[in-house]
Amino acid sequence: MEQEHLVQQVVTEIYSDYPYLWGKFGQHGRDRTEEDNYHHLDHLKTAYEMDSVKFFIDYTEWLNSILTARDVGTDLIIDNYERLMRLLDQSELEDSYEKKVFIEFLQQALDYLRTRLK
Repeated sequence: MEQEHLVQQVVTEIYSDYPYLWGKFGQHGRDRTEEDNYHHLDHLKTAYEMDSVKFFIDYTEWLNSILTARDVGTDLIIDNYERLMRLLDQSELEDSYEKKVFIEFLQQALDYLRTRLK
């Protein structure tokens, strides 16, 4: 699945399932959500290339601190990562090992985020 298509699908689903986001953040928020998802995928790719889930978890920790300060809850980051996992799993990435690692890294980042909600 092409990165742009994946990002568009994730963001469309989020704004469809959480229509209050339009009122809260408007088009600017949707644009930032797209931008954030490109960053998520870029950081996944870098973490994969470095063979370092810690790199992705550090990014996730930073992301959570930035977004919660902007009134975006950890629960929305979890939702976003879950959508990325599902759509990546359904995708036709050429490198199946890379896809598997991306999903594993997302799962570990989700586990990390869920400990923040307790």
